[in-house]
Amino acid sequence: MNLSSRLAQSAERYPDKDAYIFNGKSSSYAQLNHQVNQFADGLSMVGVKKGDHVALILGNSPHFVIGLYGALRAGATVIPINPIYTPDEIGYILNNGDVKVVVTLDKLIPLFDKMNSHLPMVEQYVFVETGEALQQSYSISNKMKSFTSLLSASDGIFEGPVLDKDDVAVILYTSGTTGKPKGAMLTHENVYSNARDVADYLKINDADKVIATLPMFHVFCLTVALNAPLMNGGTVIIVPRFSPADIFKIVVEQNATVFAGVPTMYNFLFQYPEGNPEDFRNIRLCISGGASLPVALLKNFEQKFNVLISEGYGLSEASPVTCFNPLDRPRKPGSIGTSILNVKNKVVNEVGEELPPGEVGELVVRGPNVMKGYYKMPEETVMTIKNGWLHTGDLARMDEEGYFYIVDRKKDMVIVGGYNVYPREVEEVLYNHESVVEVAVLGVPDPDFGEAIKCFVVSKDPSLTEENLKEYCSEHLAKYKIPKSIEFIDELPKNTTGKILRRALRDQLVKK
Repeated sequence: MNLSSRLAQSAERYPDKDAYIFNGKSSSYAQLNHQVNQFADGLSMVGVKKGDHVALILGNSPHFVIGLYGALRAGATVIPINPIYTPDEIGYILNNGDVKVVVTLDKLIPLFDKMNSHLPMVEQYVFVETGEALQQSYSISNKMKSFTSLLSASDGIFEGPVLDKDDVAVILYTSGTTGKPKGAMLTHENVYSNARDVADYLKINDADKVIATLPMFHVFCLTVALNAPLMNGGTVIIVPRFSPADIFKIVVEQNATVFAGVPTMYNFLFQYPEGNPEDFRNIRLCISGGASLPVALLKNFEQKFNVLISEGYGLSEASPVTCFNPLDRPRKPGSIGTSILNVKNKVVNEVGEELPPGEVGELVVRGPNVMKGYYKMPEETVMTIKNGWLHTGDLARMDEEGYFYIVDRKKDMVIVGGYNVYPREVEEVLYNHESVVEVAVLGVPDPDFGEAIKCFVVSKDPSLTEENLKEYCSEHLAKYKIPKSIEFIDELPKNTTGKILRRALRDQLVKK
């Protein structure tokens, strides 16, 4: 069984039920499955074969859902990419990921036209019409087809290739400690089993209407708010972008029952002055992930809106969920809950020995959701998966009842609004600036996004300003990776070997 075949089963079982709702318009399971067949057939017509790589560079929309399931049904491997990434970031993933077909928005075609000579593997651009008509011809015109034309070229009858559970279904690019993203290869078994087990663990069923406002290209939304409800006949309410006002309105109008978000979203909803607790009366469950949810915010939100928040834990390499606070036992604020169905978490010491409850060590994970490895990075794979256990790099402890608590995150990683940012990635961009001598990047508390990027810079140009560097970063980094503040200093603190002492910089911030 896989996501594509499960959707076909849902279409047979719930043909007239709403599979998704978008901007007030709904599509039934039968309609969605038909469009998935059309898109899969259309991809095969433009030369996509089993094992080819298809990139989805789209926001939250029906096109993303059809593109995802259609590509999977055609036997392709899907690579979701954040559409707000810079050309450098997109180009790296497309080339490293050996992408053959790009599915994107028509307004991004000018970008790909400029990048075309640097993307030798890309054979086809399938563009979604946004109403911004393409007014000019492009050098890649012979490679362009509209999403609509790809659907209309097929009668919706499609028998795709046989999919093996070990075939790679999705490659998710995660921030790398070396500054370059790594592609986590998730098999059909990985993504299917995690969606199934999450749906069962959280009791997501055909009566649920799940709000998908998290980015669909992000694995949290992909599994929890998209694949899990479609697994059991639920309805996905597709929200293009997060807005507290829109969420309160949609919850009421659509009688939503489940909301999934990162801590930043819960903070904005809680602080929204016009947020009426009565509006959430039909919400039976809120799900939080992506970053640690402050206990005070969890308690205040639950008290104000009279809902339950189940906090969990996951990472791209695990498809992503490994833990959730259970619904049939006491929930423990501050914990990431217990192991979900079919997944085993444990805390180990430096040599891999399991530690007793209460002791802090590295959290490691095993289960059908653990990735096949990193794409074209065998050394990284061997370092991360040892004896079948995925080493998360996160420090954790487990209590006597099997609840896990994250003590500290991966070294130096910063989580901005639920997105992972590695300091090295930002530092390498700044080091390319001609006036920057040295730089160190830290995460600092931020009231809106949990954390923000702060840079300490040693410059050889006294006239260099914070605004200059932020503008420079905006040309090379996605918006959430751009430093919120930059402090110029004469020298970075170092140890005797010349290693920059981040802890000393943090101590300076505390003293201030």
